[in-house]
Amino acid sequence: MAASPTSEQLEYVHNTTGERSANASFVLAAPRQFGLSDWMWALCLLIALVGLVENSIVLWLLGFRIPRNPFSVYILNLAGADALFLCCSFLISIDKVVAYLYNSVTYKVVAYVTYMFYSVGLSFLSAISTERCLSVFFPLWYRCHRPEQMSAAICAVLWALASLSGLTNFVVCFYVHTPHFCHDFFIIELVWFILFTCVLCGSSLTLLLRVQCSSQSQQPPRLYLLVLLTVLVFLFFGLPLEIGDFIARYDIVFMPLWLPWLLACVNSSANPLIYFLLGSQRHKKREPLRVVLQRALGDEGEVGGETRDTPHANTAEMSS
Repeated sequence: MAASPTSEQLEYVHNTTGERSANASFVLAAPRQFGLSDWMWALCLLIALVGLVENSIVLWLLGFRIPRNPFSVYILNLAGADALFLCCSFLISIDKVVAYLYNSVTYKVVAYVTYMFYSVGLSFLSAISTERCLSVFFPLWYRCHRPEQMSAAICAVLWALASLSGLTNFVVCFYVHTPHFCHDFFIIELVWFILFTCVLCGSSLTLLLRVQCSSQSQQPPRLYLLVLLTVLVFLFFGLPLEIGDFIARYDIVFMPLWLPWLLACVNSSANPLIYFLLGSQRHKKREPLRVVLQRALGDEGEVGGETRDTPHANTAEMSS
């Protein structure tokens, strides 16, 4: 899970956009000039807003317009985690620009909750890639013996673990403020994060090898490409936020604070674009988003790399 920020980090995070006077009258009399950091936080705000709209569309379609399958349940929960993360990032970005949460408990609550949603998003990605691997190596079990509600149960457990971890860390480290327990909790979170990252990378590498082998004889299934692209985007854009948070605990600053937050907002905003890109078809220029998303998240009648041909598909190929 993602490491939650300490009280010292929160103060550092909150004061990195420039000098802010404690005298309100002085601030009103001489507002600070916008610098590069302020413009980058404004860009974070814009990306978070766009991503929030994109994930809201995915939530609406998967929640009310598209029949759910085991894979779409994970995507529904991932979109929810991304939307909540972007909502909190939107509030933090506003604070960096206008300091409306300055020196308040509200800011600290938002910061802890943001890291919690980041954590649960990583957990869902690991679950998605792991289940895809199970469908490849155990196709018979996946088709016939997989529990019907397994996706929903796993998502519920991951939400519960992330919520319990974030709440415990916030109450003990912020209110009670016991340094020894916070250090132990930090080690647990670090181990948890490394475990999920290793599972994510290992299962994704397995899928990559599977796609490489299947691409020699036929086009790789959309689901495999969707998982691989989503994981790849997270490794490049989502992972720096976690790495920067851990390093900041040792008072080491190797990149501006806005950079990992900007990349994390790009990561959460890019997932819906991946879904719609993979679900679209070139010869059909205008299709409802529901159809595009359903095609991207459909099983395509295959598990383990074997595509099931249908009369409709054969007719479409002959007509083309």
